[in-house]
Amino acid sequence: MRVHIRPPRPEDERVYSEAVVRSAGHLSPWNPVEPDGLPDLLRRQGAVLRTFMIFNREDDGLVGRVNVANIIRARLRNATLGYDSYVPYEGTGRMTEGLRLVIDRCFADGSDGLALHRLEINVQPENQRSIAMAKRLGFRHEGFSPRLLYLNDAWRDHERFALTAEEWPGSEA
Repeated sequence: MRVHIRPPRPEDERVYSEAVVRSAGHLSPWNPVEPDGLPDLLRRQGAVLRTFMIFNREDDGLVGRVNVANIIRARLRNATLGYDSYVPYEGTGRMTEGLRLVIDRCFADGSDGLALHRLEINVQPENQRSIAMAKRLGFRHEGFSPRLLYLNDAWRDHERFALTAEEWPGSEA
């Protein structure tokens, strides 16, 4: 693997802000651009939200961020993945590698794992790169959700993709 993952830390604030600013044109069609958002993201970490930062091993640059959000336990054991890739690493395959590591962690049991059974990815229909990412990772298309998320001052439609632990290679499910 060319990347490694870990939870965000307060000392990541500068590198995170710089990556978001550098990637604003790449991110802004799909998500709010919030270069000062790391402190709030750190405060929200807990039972229903876990964030992973993806770093390039060669230069320790920030490749991307993945939120494992809306975590539900009990019989459902489900969460939603949301992710942003950052310039200059977009399109290099590193984000796919990082997402594989995050998905491994989501489906793993034990102290490092989240012991989830099902993951969803919701993507705006025009975001062909993220749709290709979901498919490349083995997520199956489940449907269309009109006006699912309020992003960039409007309710946005999304295509819904899902994956269960049984479908993930190497999973212990």
